[in-house]
Amino acid sequence: MSLDRLLKYINLLIAAVAVAAIAITYWLAWRPLPKTNGELKAPISAPVTVTRDSLGVPHIRAASIEDALFAQGFVTAQDRLWQMDTLRRHAAGELAEVAGEAALESDREVRRMRMARTAREHAARLAPEDRRALAAYARGVNYYIETNQGRMPLEFSVMRYDPRPWSVTDSVLAALEMFRTLTNSWKTEIQKQALLEGGDKAKVEYLYPVRSGLELIPGSNAWAVSGARSATGKPLLANDMHLPLTIPPMWHSVHLEAPGLNVAGVALPGLPGVVVGHNQRIAWGITNLEFDVQDLYIEKLNPQNGRYLYDGHEEQARVEREKLPVKGRAPEELNNIVTRHGPVVAIENGKALALRWTAAEPGTFRLPLIGIDRAANWPEFRAALSTFTLGLNFVYADVDGNIGYQVTGLLPARKNCAGDVPADGSTATCEWGGFIPFDALPSILNPPSGMIVTANQNPFPPVYAYRVGGGFDAGYRGRQIAHLLSARTGWRAGDMPSVQKDVYSAFTHFLARQAVAAYDARGRGSQGLSEPVQILRTWNGQMDRSLAAPAIGALLYQHLRRRIVERAAPGKGLVYRSAMAPAAVEKLLRERPKDWFDNYDELLLKVLEDAMEEGRRLQGPKLAKWSYGRLNRLYLVHPVGGRLPGIGKYFNAGPVETSGSSTTVKAAGNAFGPSMLLVADPGDWEHSLFTLPTGESGQILSSHYKDQWDAYRAGRGLPMQYRSVTAKDTLTLAPR
Repeated sequence: MSLDRLLKYINLLIAAVAVAAIAITYWLAWRPLPKTNGELKAPISAPVTVTRDSLGVPHIRAASIEDALFAQGFVTAQDRLWQMDTLRRHAAGELAEVAGEAALESDREVRRMRMARTAREHAARLAPEDRRALAAYARGVNYYIETNQGRMPLEFSVMRYDPRPWSVTDSVLAALEMFRTLTNSWKTEIQKQALLEGGDKAKVEYLYPVRSGLELIPGSNAWAVSGARSATGKPLLANDMHLPLTIPPMWHSVHLEAPGLNVAGVALPGLPGVVVGHNQRIAWGITNLEFDVQDLYIEKLNPQNGRYLYDGHEEQARVEREKLPVKGRAPEELNNIVTRHGPVVAIENGKALALRWTAAEPGTFRLPLIGIDRAANWPEFRAALSTFTLGLNFVYADVDGNIGYQVTGLLPARKNCAGDVPADGSTATCEWGGFIPFDALPSILNPPSGMIVTANQNPFPPVYAYRVGGGFDAGYRGRQIAHLLSARTGWRAGDMPSVQKDVYSAFTHFLARQAVAAYDARGRGSQGLSEPVQILRTWNGQMDRSLAAPAIGALLYQHLRRRIVERAAPGKGLVYRSAMAPAAVEKLLRERPKDWFDNYDELLLKVLEDAMEEGRRLQGPKLAKWSYGRLNRLYLVHPVGGRLPGIGKYFNAGPVETSGSSTTVKAAGNAFGPSMLLVADPGDWEHSLFTLPTGESGQILSSHYKDQWDAYRAGRGLPMQYRSVTAKDTLTLAPR
């Protein structure tokens, strides 16, 4: 065969492969892109218009609230159906059915927690208005599924399954999964118990303070300033909820307009309504309260017959049989044991631990989002919040110039026990005494300071009628926000992102100064420490990705924390995890009690040596080339597309080196950070800003898959269109 002929065959083969690749891409990824222009016939009562702006945000205008929620379900499915399906499967313990054994342990855990059964129980007892909202939304999701058979998003084709219809119960599952994400503290009880076993009780308790002394009595960050601090004389509100970061993002932006409803903001895929945003009169943001709403009980259980002891007599546990489908193999059988306290979620050292959780309390589930979305003033807003089951901090601002703060949630009123370690389930000593009344929860309207700040810190007063416990934040973020806001007046909406992206860490700066002082006192002869100490000496506390000092500080903290925990509970230095850890470490270094360490300066120098040794292993011997960003890389990996050979990188975002830490306003880590950025301006809603981590769409070939990524990384707010919407696409849903 001649060379020319061989080259011709090779070129033809390359061309054939290219054509096949284009055809496959078209069929699997381009063809499923949603219809965003023209008209579709739909089961609604009157025409609905869906106008998408330049960021792909759907602005829905309908003649009734139910039609608006139908359309919301439809457009959310257009953008995020696979994410929604994954969310409900994850919450129900059904991921292994499509993902195989890799998801089996996750399925086992949620099955042990009875998530699916709890969702069905709640769905059966919904308030009529909640059921109507969830049913309208489900009809919209199912309308998308029905009209796109054979054109499902790429992930369904890759994983070779089709989504089942959406149901009201699926929406309840989505809410429960968010509840679990924000309140899953029972593992912390096991962690603390492990430290107490063989540890020094007083020292272990020292590591778990409920208060840090840094709290602002009025995570995530949310704040409001009054008109006295703004340039317009009207309030401003900002919010950035800190959560595990995913691609596509956890939130979906939407604008809903119908008689009695005109609200814009972010929604949770799977739930109708707006979770955080503004309507014509009010704006609101949320942070996680962190109040402990889960308790473990050690049951004196006979595994042979399911009998257990309670208050001097025997009771019979209920056995619930679960069948877990697993892709590629036979289903797995799981028998759940349920006592009066709840399901047995773990066996530790032969002890059965049953979980009581407010989310599983019968008859307590409410979804007041539409009530919040429609509220026109502070009393209506509080009335809607009064039925909220989840413990949250709400920050509020309105067009009349008011700012407010309200704690919500079904919070256990604990009498005799703190709920921080597993309790004896055989007695009634540690039972809950009901729940804290809503009117007793912290609430503030128009404080004299003209400022409200919440950043997951403990918001309850030191003297309070009820026992307070939880994994509250140490308070560094809240103090820094308050410091920045109070440093000036004349704030505008466009100024607020500068606060959201602040990366000063008062804690790590304190730790650096402690190390420098120790060196000056005792360590000038310490080999190899003069250069890192000089870097720390001139550092300004900014956790900047380009600097070496925050890398040294971060490693110093990790080694110091481990050494402190080892002192309290020998051999368990890696067990301890607490948001209060920085506050506990700072308190220890300030007070320097002799029963912990004989010489704190020597301790600091030794852990600095250990930190430098680890740093050299990670970043090499030359400190001039170190950077904090190499320790703090953000990488969002799509759970399916991101793992496809050759093309996976196009589904992912990053990796990028990022600034910030857990003790900075911009709380950022490897896969954790602000899940959205919002600035609301009641003086002129058109000046409001928002940003998602990547984009509105979950479809890889959509122009809105990652179009917000650069703005998010820069901490830049994007225009949040409301009254004046520039249409890029318009779809009309017409009655059938």
